[in-house]
Amino acid sequence: MISSLGSHWHYVWLVTASFIAGVMNAMAGGGSFVSFPAMLSIGVAPIQANATNTVALWPGQLTSVAALREDLRRDLLPVVCAASVLGGVSGAVVLLHTRQITFLHMVPWLLLVASLLFGISGPVSQWLRKRSSEPHIKRVPALAPLFFVLLPVCFYIGYFGAGAGFLIMSALALFGVEEMNALNSLKVLAACLSNFCAVVTFLFSGAVIWHYCLISMIFAGVGGYVGAQYARRMNSNVLRTIVVITGCVMAAYFFWRNG
Repeated sequence: MISSLGSHWHYVWLVTASFIAGVMNAMAGGGSFVSFPAMLSIGVAPIQANATNTVALWPGQLTSVAALREDLRRDLLPVVCAASVLGGVSGAVVLLHTRQITFLHMVPWLLLVASLLFGISGPVSQWLRKRSSEPHIKRVPALAPLFFVLLPVCFYIGYFGAGAGFLIMSALALFGVEEMNALNSLKVLAACLSNFCAVVTFLFSGAVIWHYCLISMIFAGVGGYVGAQYARRMNSNVLRTIVVITGCVMAAYFFWRNG
C-alpha cells in the first residue's frame, strides 16, 4: 500500500516538473534544471535520467527550428550541421560510457556551470543585439576554425546540454555573424540537431525509460503551449533570474545529497 502510494506520487511529481519545464523552456529556457532532477528524484539512474529527459524535451526544439527556418544562413548550414552531428553523437556516446556514480557526482557541477552560463547569457545577448543593430557587412566566417570552436560546444550539448545555447551564439558572433535573427536560428538548429543525434544514440542504446519519457514529453508540450501564451508579457530579466536561482538551488541540493 505504501509502495503504491509512493509510486503515484512519483508520477504526480514527474507530471508537475515536466509541465513547469515546458513553461520555462517556452518563456526563457532552462527547463532541464527542473525536469532532469525530477527524473533523478523518482529513482531513475543518472545516465538514464539524462537520456530520458533529453528525448522528452527534444520535440519542443524541433518546432522551434520549424518556426525559425526562414532566418537560417544557408552558407553556414554545412559547418553548423557537421559540428552538431559529430559533437552530439560523441557527447552522447561518452555519456553512455560514463559510470553512473561518476556522472552522479558530476551532476551538481554540471547544474552549477549551466546555471552560471545561463546567468551571463543575458548580458551577452544584449551585446549581440546591440552589435546586430549597428551597420555591418555580411561576411562569411572562416569555416574550418568555426567548426572546431562549435564542436566542443555541441559535444557538451550531447553530453548534458543545459545553458549551451548562448555559447553557440557567442562563437558565431566572434566569427563575424552579426544578424540577431541568424544567430538565434542557427543556435536553435545546432541545439536541436545535436540533441537529435544524442536522442538517436540513446534510443539505440536502450537508455530511455519510456513510461517516464512519454509522460514528460506530453506534459512538457502542454507546459510549452501554456508558457508561450505568456512569454511576451513577462520580463525576460526576471525570468532569467528565476531560472538561474532554480538551477543553483538544484545544484546545492545535489552537492548536499552527494556529500
